[in-house]
Amino acid sequence: MKRILMIVGAVALAALFGAGAWLWTPAPRAFDAAAAIEAAKSYDARVIRDKWGVPHIYGARDADVAFGLAYAHAEDDWKTIEDVVLFTRGALAQVKGKDAAVTDYLVAALGANDAIARDYETKLSAEMRAMLEAYAAGLNLFCAEKKSRCAPGAAPVSPQEIVAGFAARTPFFYGLDKKLQALFEGDQSRAASLEWTRTAFLRIHKDAELGSNAMAVAPRRSSDGATRLMINSHQPFTGPVAWYEARLKSEEGLDIIGGLFPGSPLILLGATPDLGWAFTVNQPDLVDVYTLETDDPVNPARYRFDGGWKAFVRSEAKFRVKLWGPFSLPVKRAVYRTVHGPAFKTPSGWRAVAFAGDGEIRAVEQWRRMNKARDFAEWRAAMTMQAIPSFNVVFADREGRIAYFYNMAAPGRSPVHDWSAPAPGDRADLVWKGVLPFGAAPFVVDPPSGFVVNANNEPWRATSEQDSPKAEDYPAHLGVRAGSTNRGLREQELFAADDSITAEEFIHYKMDDAYSARSNLRRLIDETLSGADARAEEGLGEAMALLARWDGRANRENRAAALAISFGRNALGVLLNGEGAPIPDRRAALKKAADDLMAGFGRLDPEWGEANRLIRGNINLPLDGGPDTLRAIYSISDLSKGPGEAIAGDTHVVFVEWMPDGARRLRTIHQFGAATLDAASPHYADQAPLFASEAFKEPAMNLDALLKEATGDYRPGRR
Repeated sequence: MKRILMIVGAVALAALFGAGAWLWTPAPRAFDAAAAIEAAKSYDARVIRDKWGVPHIYGARDADVAFGLAYAHAEDDWKTIEDVVLFTRGALAQVKGKDAAVTDYLVAALGANDAIARDYETKLSAEMRAMLEAYAAGLNLFCAEKKSRCAPGAAPVSPQEIVAGFAARTPFFYGLDKKLQALFEGDQSRAASLEWTRTAFLRIHKDAELGSNAMAVAPRRSSDGATRLMINSHQPFTGPVAWYEARLKSEEGLDIIGGLFPGSPLILLGATPDLGWAFTVNQPDLVDVYTLETDDPVNPARYRFDGGWKAFVRSEAKFRVKLWGPFSLPVKRAVYRTVHGPAFKTPSGWRAVAFAGDGEIRAVEQWRRMNKARDFAEWRAAMTMQAIPSFNVVFADREGRIAYFYNMAAPGRSPVHDWSAPAPGDRADLVWKGVLPFGAAPFVVDPPSGFVVNANNEPWRATSEQDSPKAEDYPAHLGVRAGSTNRGLREQELFAADDSITAEEFIHYKMDDAYSARSNLRRLIDETLSGADARAEEGLGEAMALLARWDGRANRENRAAALAISFGRNALGVLLNGEGAPIPDRRAALKKAADDLMAGFGRLDPEWGEANRLIRGNINLPLDGGPDTLRAIYSISDLSKGPGEAIAGDTHVVFVEWMPDGARRLRTIHQFGAATLDAASPHYADQAPLFASEAFKEPAMNLDALLKEATGDYRPGRR
C-alpha cells in the first residue's frame, strides 16, 4: 500500500510539474538592441519640439521623417503604441488576461495578418514599404535606448505589424464589432469580450460613440474671399484611437500637419500648404451576415454552397491567456473561412460574415498618397483607391475648391435581394462581387451654395437643400446610412443663414453649444412640458419649471442645462439619439435626473460648468458644450456623485484658412498636450486651459520661427 501511495504521489508530482511547464509563459521573442541601433543609422531625422512640445519632423526623405515620427511619438505615448502592436499580433490576452482572448481570436479570424503576409510586397509601393520599415526602425531604436519602458517581447516591431494596425482598426469605425456582437447575443461571455475590445482597449465607450464635425466654406461664402476648413474629429481623449499632433516635412514633397493615431507613420487628417481634409464617421452598411448549413454542427469541414458542398478554409489561432505570475494558458482555436468571409459558430448556428476591407491592406498606401497630393486631382485619385472603407470626407484647398464625399467601399451586392436580414449562404448569386466605383456614393464638389458640412448626418444635408445629393438617386442596397444629429441640424441652421462668414463666425459656429428646436432633446422636453400628467407628477414641479426656463444651450453658466441634459441622457441615451436609453419612461427619467443632481450638487440647478469638467492631472476646468452639440463634450460620469469628467468629443482640432493671395493660416488645439502619458512633462496638460477656453494656438510653420521657440532639437540615434 505504501508503495502504491508513493507511485501515485510521484505521478501526481510529475503531473503537477508537467502542468507547470505547460502553463509557464515562454521567454519573449529575442530583441537585438545593438542591431536596432545599427539599423537606425540608415535614417537621419531632425525632431524639433515647438513651445507646446509638438514634434515637427524634418528629413531629406519621406522615410527619414517616418523614422523620426516613430521615435518622437514613442517618447510621448509608447505604452499605447505597444498595446496597438500587441493587438495586431493577436497577443493582447497574454498581457491583459481573459477579457482580451476573443480579441486575439478575432485578429486571426478576420485575416488581416494573412493578407499582409500574402500581399505586402506586391500591393504596397516601394515608397510605402520604405516608410514602414523606417517607422518600425524608429520604434525599435526607442526600445533599444529605453529598454525599461518597453515590455519584454514588444520589440522588435516589424513593418508588417504597422500595416496590421491600420487593417485591424478601420472596421471598428463603421461598426463591424457591433455586427459581431449581435451574432453572439445569446453568448454573454463572447459578447462581453467584444464590448471589452471597444471600451477597455480602444476606449470607444458605447455611450460616447465616435462622431465628428467637418465644415468648409468657399471664397464666395466668406466675408473676405478666404477658403476655410475646420477639421474636428471626435475621439476618446486617451487610448489607441486618440489623436496625436505632429508636423511632417521632407525634401521629397511631404509637408503636412495634423492628427494621427498611435502606430501611424502618416497624418490621418490635416492640412498641407495646398489642401486639407476632415473625416467624420458615417457607418454605412458594409457588413452582411450569411446563414450556413454545415456537415457537422460542432466541428464542420464543409458548408452547403451552390448546389453542393464546399470545404471550409481552416487555420488555427494560437495565443496565450495570462493567468497569474509567470503562468499563462496556451489556447488553440480553429478559424473557419468561406467564400463570403470568416465563419463563426453562434447561439443561432453557423454564420459567415462579409465585411468591407476584408483582405485589404492598402489603407496606409492611400493615406500616403493623400499626404503627398499636390492638388485636388491627385487627392481625389488617392480616394478612388477605396482602401479606406468608410468616413464622410470634407475637402478644401488653396484654389478655393471645396467638396464633400460619402466615402464607402460599397460592396457589389445583388440589387434584388432584401439585405435587411441574414442571407442564405448557399446562394452563389449573393456573394459580394467586388467594390462599386468611388463615384457610386453621394458626393458634391464646389456647390453653388459655397459651403459643405457634415456632423455624422446623412449626405442629403451636405450643403444647401438644392445643392445636396438626393436620396432618391441612390439605391437602398448601396447601404447609405440615414439619420441626422443635433450637430448636423445646427450646421445647417448656422451656415445656411450666413452668406458672408468671417473667421470669427466660422470658429463660433464650430463652438456652438445649442440644441436645435428640431433635436431629439428639445422635442423630448417640449413633449414632456406639454404633458399634463407629467406636470402634475408629485415632486417634479420644480424640475418642470426649470426645464421650461431652459434656453436650449449648454454654456458653462447655464443653470438648467445639467437637468435638461441629464434628463435627456436617461430618456434618450447618452448620445441623445433614442438608442440604449436606460430609463425610457419620461417621468422616471426626469425624477432620476433631479435626484442625481440633488445628491451630487445639493441643488437642481448647478451651473453646467460645475458638472461638465475637463480633468487632467491637477487641472480641473469647466467646459461649455455637451453630448451632440457642435462643441462636443461627452461624459459617462454619474452626476449623483458630483461633477462629471469629459472622456471624449472635441480633441485635436485644426482650423485652416487660405487667403485670396494663397497665404495659409493655421490654428490648432489639443484637449491635453503632446506628452500623452508623461504626467511629469510640462506638455502633459499645457493645452488644456486653451482648450477649455475655446482658444487655439498657432503652430510655427517656418523653420526660423520654430527654432526661436523650440523646447527640443535632436536627431534620434545621432545624439
